[in-house]
Amino acid sequence: MTEPVPNQKPTYRISDLQESDRPRERLETLGPQALTNAELIAILLRVGVRGENAVEVGQRLLQEFGGLQGLHRAPFKELMNQHGMGEAKASQIKAAIELGRRLTLEAPEEKLTINSPADAAALVQYEMSALEQEHLRVILLDRRNRVLEIVEVYKGSVNSSQVRVGELFKEAIRINASSLIVTHNHPSGDPTPSPDDVAVTRAIVQAGKLLDIDVLDHLVIGAGKFISLKEKGLGFG
Repeated sequence: MTEPVPNQKPTYRISDLQESDRPRERLETLGPQALTNAELIAILLRVGVRGENAVEVGQRLLQEFGGLQGLHRAPFKELMNQHGMGEAKASQIKAAIELGRRLTLEAPEEKLTINSPADAAALVQYEMSALEQEHLRVILLDRRNRVLEIVEVYKGSVNSSQVRVGELFKEAIRINASSLIVTHNHPSGDPTPSPDDVAVTRAIVQAGKLLDIDVLDHLVIGAGKFISLKEKGLGFG
């Protein structure tokens, strides 16, 4: 009988699970949409740690960071230092999240059309909700509300004393956009508009009227949610 190697730490693999419970087999049989977030993470991790299989590690990470949005926002080193992770596994998770983000931005054969504040938020929320500083971007649209371009205008505090309204329209004028939607994030995760947000919105709307470029909305992006200043009647009166 082979003696166990002293101090060797056993790993817990997906193959240790019953075949019907293995995420890879479930994905192949049922499709990825049938898997839980923990199971999808387990497929990336491949192995667990002492006392936890890969699915349980995935569940722990989701609980520790507050779901997928928390994993998205988590600094790389913090994720890497979690028990059972390390540089390689943390890289795999961050790479998978980035691929998901890029997929949402990848243009199909026809340009994306914005029909609601939720449509506009969906274009930027995934990335902007994870930013550690305030960023202000404009979504430029044609006459049919199809997306022409998304342009970052400011990085840092968004307030009425620092934002030069003309900068927001510079690219819109260059590409002859018919309208635009302003978006910026609150790193705190709370998308409640500040008085400065309302003041900036009012100035942008007035400038748009002078330039004959409609300002359709101003969205404030938080953690997993957003607020439309247009819907709230803030700055658009």
